[in-house]
Amino acid sequence: MLKGALHAHSTYSDGEFTLQELRDTFLADGCSFLCMTDHAEYFDKQSIARYISECESLSDKTFQLVAGLEYRCKRDMHILGYCATQLTQSSDPEEVIRQIAAEGGIPVIAHPRNDFFEWIESFNTLPMGIETWNTKYDGRYAPRPGTFRLLQRLRRRVPEMHAFYGQDLHWKKQFRGLNVILDGDSPEPLKILAALAAGAYVGQKAELCLPASGVLSEALLDEFDRVQARSHHMWSLLKNGKRALDRLGIHVPKSLKAQLRRIF
Repeated sequence: MLKGALHAHSTYSDGEFTLQELRDTFLADGCSFLCMTDHAEYFDKQSIARYISECESLSDKTFQLVAGLEYRCKRDMHILGYCATQLTQSSDPEEVIRQIAAEGGIPVIAHPRNDFFEWIESFNTLPMGIETWNTKYDGRYAPRPGTFRLLQRLRRRVPEMHAFYGQDLHWKKQFRGLNVILDGDSPEPLKILAALAAGAYVGQKAELCLPASGVLSEALLDEFDRVQARSHHMWSLLKNGKRALDRLGIHVPKSLKAQLRRIF
């Protein structure tokens, strides 16, 4: 079994970690791989070549940095391309999904907004998966149950679709406790890609294990709903407090912001 993580950003786009720091940090966390998804709009032909080369140079038999991209599409929908590094001019999410698949990558809709669900269900071209838990967008305590229910509706059309579990890592003091555990014993990029494509993995946070199918009991979904509601209420209070301070010209210290990112 291989422990790793999905959906991370480096200083090549809007992350705080260099690729070397990411390797060191995730190795210390006991991981064997990290699937990178730096934002595609930050790159040109020269910088994408450097990005791919640096990921390869920092990879070995003990740890793999797998280069990939996150594509911003119309209406600010984001598509993750695991193991996809080709740049595109298209902002059509379905076209981006097709391009990632044509490259041999894994297209996944990242942190889908609730008001996107109906739009996603109208797609003729569906991705290989939905990011059912993004601990930056959803919070560290529980995912949104509606995202799992969306996936199950889509799986009626495409049973091979999977639930993906991503950190969306940007900041050095951000929560890193959601991992994926792959079937396999060798962190080779093609084997990592094959395991993700086959759904041969689970999402893991502490003692909680979530299947690649995304099929969860109603009792667990109900518990997620309760935890989400509490977490969202607390976060809303903090956001409203920050807005009030901003109006008074009082700025929240960066050190406090960093601690709040660790908590939520």
